[in-house]
Amino acid sequence: MDLIASHRNYQWLCNIITGDENWVLYVNHTLKRQWLGVGQVGVTTPKNDLHRKKSMLSVWWSVKGIIHSALLPAGCNINADLYCQQLDWIAAKLQGKQDRIYFLDDNARPHVTKSTHEKLSKLRWVTIPHPPYSPDLVRTDYHLYHSLSDHLYEKKFDDENDFKMDPVRFFGQKSQEFYEHEILSLSECWRQVIDNDGTYIVES
Repeated sequence: MDLIASHRNYQWLCNIITGDENWVLYVNHTLKRQWLGVGQVGVTTPKNDLHRKKSMLSVWWSVKGIIHSALLPAGCNINADLYCQQLDWIAAKLQGKQDRIYFLDDNARPHVTKSTHEKLSKLRWVTIPHPPYSPDLVRTDYHLYHSLSDHLYEKKFDDENDFKMDPVRFFGQKSQEFYEHEILSLSECWRQVIDNDGTYIVES
C-alpha cells in the first residue's frame, strides 16, 4: 500500500535497480519425449552428467539496461560478503549518474543478512519491500533469466572464454525497451497484490 499511495505517478520506477543470481550450465542438453510408431527408432539425445559443470551468473540492471554482470568461478556460490562487494561495485558505477536509487531485491539468504542491511543503509538506497508469496516481482528471474534460458537452449560450451562472453553478448543485443518494459510493468504487478480495499491478495 505504501508503494501505491506514495508514488502515484510511478516515475520513480525509472530509478529502480534490481538484480539476482542464477546458475548457467556449460552443457544445456534437454531430454525430450518422442512419439514413435512401430519399428521407428528415436533420436539419440546425450545424457547429462549427474553433476553438471556450471557457474553462477550475477546480473544487475535498470530501465536503461545492464549495469553490471559477472560469472563466478565454476561451482562457486554467492555469499553475503561477495554480495556486499557487488553492491559497492554497483554504487561506484552509478556515482554521479543517479541521485536516488530504489533497490528491488528478493529474500534470498545473502540478500537479507545483517551485513547486507548495514551495507544498504550505508549506501542510503531506498529498499523496496518485497511482499511474501510474490516471486513474480523479481523481474530478473521472470524476465532476464527466462529469456537467457531460451537463448541457451541446447547450447554446449567447450571454450571458457566463449562461455563467459555469451551472456554479455546476449544482454548487449537487447534493446532498451526490453529492460524498460519489465521495470515499468511492476506498477501492475503491485496492483495485483492488493485489492481495492487495501487487503493483500494471495493467489493459490
